[in-house]
Amino acid sequence: MHGYSRLGRASSGSPPSSPRFRRHKDVKVVERWVYVVISVVYRRRGLLLFAPLLYVSAMLLYMGTIGFDVQNHHNNAKSTAPLGSLYTSPQVFQHLWPYIQAQNNRTNELMMNVWNMKLHQSWKPCNNLEAELPKSNGFLIIEANGGLNQQRLSICDAVAVAGLLNATLVIPMFHLNSVWRDSSKFGDIFDEDFFIYALRHHVNVVRELPQDILERFHNNISNIVNLRVKGWSSPTYYLNKVLPKLLELGAVRIAPFSNRLAHDVPSEIQGLRCLSNFGALRFSEPIRTLAAKMVDKMIRNTSSSGGKYISVHLRFEEDMVAFSCCVYDGGEEEQREMDIARERSWRGKFRKKNRIIRPGAIRMDGKCPLTPLEVGMMLRGMGFDNNTLVYVAAGKIYKAEKYMAPLKQMFPRLETKNTLASHEELAPFMGYSSRLAALDYTICLYSEVFVTTQGGNFPHFLIGHRRYSYEGHAKTIIPDKRKLAQLFDSPHIRWESFQRQLREMLHHSDAKGSEVRKPSASLFTYPMPDCMCKQPPAKNSTT
Repeated sequence: MHGYSRLGRASSGSPPSSPRFRRHKDVKVVERWVYVVISVVYRRRGLLLFAPLLYVSAMLLYMGTIGFDVQNHHNNAKSTAPLGSLYTSPQVFQHLWPYIQAQNNRTNELMMNVWNMKLHQSWKPCNNLEAELPKSNGFLIIEANGGLNQQRLSICDAVAVAGLLNATLVIPMFHLNSVWRDSSKFGDIFDEDFFIYALRHHVNVVRELPQDILERFHNNISNIVNLRVKGWSSPTYYLNKVLPKLLELGAVRIAPFSNRLAHDVPSEIQGLRCLSNFGALRFSEPIRTLAAKMVDKMIRNTSSSGGKYISVHLRFEEDMVAFSCCVYDGGEEEQREMDIARERSWRGKFRKKNRIIRPGAIRMDGKCPLTPLEVGMMLRGMGFDNNTLVYVAAGKIYKAEKYMAPLKQMFPRLETKNTLASHEELAPFMGYSSRLAALDYTICLYSEVFVTTQGGNFPHFLIGHRRYSYEGHAKTIIPDKRKLAQLFDSPHIRWESFQRQLREMLHHSDAKGSEVRKPSASLFTYPMPDCMCKQPPAKNSTT
């Protein structure tokens, strides 16, 4: 028995080490050793065949890839500490603060002209062709897990798979995640009626499994076979493995359903991803209403800059800091708090035998979460002055009173969810991390500048959504965190040099704003050319 298909046929845990963080004494010893070995090999030409192997081994030892010791990162002597192992950003800030103050109260023309849109090709959302749906092959039930945007990813992929299999999609169920601890259902976060309506010409969607189908499985959805689909599976896999089961049983489950469809799929399947993410998934009415009110406040408070503001996705929560294994103030209290946080969320992961953690190497490799202080210095170095309105999208900041103070000092006009909305307005959302994240997402979407400080699904989806909304340009600052680590590890850096390098970083973000998707990349971040069509250059009108 063959069912109809849209295609017509079957189709480590340890943070990285770095070459720059060996002590000077070790470097001299290694250099001497390399010189002696190569000299001996060169004199004995019969051993020249082994020279490349010996050289590579020596370089690995020199770079620290092969290590015979576990360095102590709580060394109080700065002169012997590896590069990046000390959090020196406060010293850099103290040194540069007079120069930063001198930039206060400028006209802030930068805010009006951050992006040079004339340099970029214009893109517009493509039209979705409507077609009459054939008879359904059965019902697809999926379970989405994770936070807001992980759930969003699962939903969009489920729509694509349902279209591929010509299945009827049951409104996805949300798994109660032990980390996010959010019991919200689909309709609490997204507009269920609109979702079904927007997809009506492309994929059949129902709120729940029909009673006659459920009775086949003794009225228990858990009795429906759960197919274990591997991550990033191809359309061919679904047609060969999932479709026959769907036709045989009339309903199948796939749980969990996270990253279960490959990035590179045929254009008609990509089109379903585009439609679901950018067209069908809109937030529920309570979220939209409050978010619109908050965005309106931000715009009204920036009349001097044409209603333009900056949004920053700040990832400096306790669990993020703990997982990074980065050292900040380096005190005993911080060490104790981080150990407790790691053990609470990742039992034993960071205490494995022979695990080597080099905080300095992690920082210089750009893997440490940026502190509020570092974000503030970066933006001031790029040219945004103290009159710039900044919205901070974040969870509970680690030691917020301490770490947020310098950011507020540099940007006094700083807003958060708690300052834009009253306690009564936020009350229905408290305890629901995905609903709160939806508020942040909306305010960030409508900002003139979005600043991402760490990876994750939130910025990846938001960058793509901004490209879709702003003619293909992300209007996003994506910092070079390796370069920032070098700048923040230079307590005596000159202001002119600091400012020049950060403005170059801003220009680079502008130049990379309109990237198109590569085969291995996600269209949720790079919607061109799958979801957007290139527009012809505007012709000069003649009179």
